[in-house]
Parts: sequence; structure tokens; C-alpha cells
Amino acid sequence: MKTKLDSEAVLSWVLSALAGMAGAVAYAHTSGYFVTFMTGNTERAVIGHFVGTSDVAFGGLGLIAAFLAGVVVASLLRRHVWRRHPHGASVLTTISLVGASVVELGINGWLGDEVTFTPVLFIAFGMGALNCSFVRGGEVSIPLSYVTGTVVKLGQGIERHLSGGSVFDWLGYALVYVSFAVGAAAGGLLDLVTTGAQMLAATTVACALVSVYTYVHLDRVPIPHQQNADRQPLRGGR
Repeated sequence: MKTKLDSEAVLSWVLSALAGMAGAVAYAHTSGYFVTFMTGNTERAVIGHFVGTSDVAFGGLGLIAAFLAGVVVASLLRRHVWRRHPHGASVLTTISLVGASVVELGINGWLGDEVTFTPVLFIAFGMGALNCSFVRGGEVSIPLSYVTGTVVKLGQGIERHLSGGSVFDWLGYALVYVSFAVGAAAGGLLDLVTTGAQMLAATTVACALVSVYTYVHLDRVPIPHQQNADRQPLRGGR
């Protein structure tokens, strides 16, 4: 994390909150599917076959595939199309949420409470794309929905602070984590007063507003380290 909290840090909190909100839509209005938690989906995809829930297992596998596709497509667009818009991944997320909303409205209508599986695949694709919003050196620097990794980095940052570092060794990770939780809480509150389709539409509008702001204003001046990261060749595993 940086030694100061700048506009990029603020954007990471906003996008993390959006990820939490989108996750709440899927979790609250489906059979408990996760669009941000690929660890849980992997366990479902494997264990489901042993406990008699093969349909849920295949659902988890589909969500993993959709999330992975979102990462790949966003990375390709970022490398070849969005060189002057380092946070353009949020645009792809907005498009995915619009697609999810249109499909859901076509299936269940504005008053439909249950979000069907196909729109959830769109949301998972969008969440995969969203995680490519912050890239340095060809790798994701702030994984917006990878809460486990954020908590690990938070713990390591606290240790560095205790060993002579500064509060900035952990504060950024703490704020990303809190933002995700706040987004999930906002989704939970919306769930109390809206249907699944309405909640999905509200999340889509919020994402669209953030995307317009970042694409038009925040990304207006290219960020040097982002451009350099895009020029680097693809690398193998760590």
C-alpha cells in the first residue's frame, strides 16, 4: 500500500464497497451463491458431488468459470484497449450488471424477488473484471473482493507497524476490508426494502456512476506506472 491516501486509494474503497454490494445481491436472492468468493465456490464444486447436491456443485463451477472469464477479458482490454484508462475494468463491470439486470427483468420482472442463475453468472463475470481495476507490474495490486488476502495483508501490515513501520503499512488494507463490509451491509439494507431485480438495478446504477466518474475524470490523465505496467510482457506464475 502507498504511504498516503490519494484518489486511487479512495477509488479502491468505493469499488470494494461495490463488490460487497454485488455479492449481497447474489447471496440474498439466490440459493446462497457467491460471486466474489471463489474459495467457497471451489469447495461447493468439489464437495457438492459427495453430499448429494450436484446441481449446486455445477453452479459453483459455472461461477468460477464466469469470474475467470471476467478477469481474462478485462486484462486483455486493459492491455490492448484501455491504455489511457487504467481503471476501465469498472466499465466492463457496469456492462455486465446491465446485462444481468436486463436478463433478470425479462425473466422475473421488476417485482421478482428471486434472482435466477443466468444473471448471477453475469454478476460473477463483472466481479472478475472489477478485480483488474488496480494493476502494477502486470499483476493485480489491490484485489477488491479477495477478502482473505486482504486480511492476511492487513495482519502483515500490523506486524510491520509494530516492528517500527508506520500506520500506512496496514491502514489501506483495513479501509479496503471495511469498505467491502460496508458495501455488503448496504446490500443487506436494500434487501429489506427491495426485490431482487430492484436491488440488482440499484447496484448497476451505482456502478455506472462510479464508472463514468473514473473513466471521464480520474483516468483523464494517464498514470505513468500504470502505462509501464501495461507494456511489460506477460509473466509466468510466482
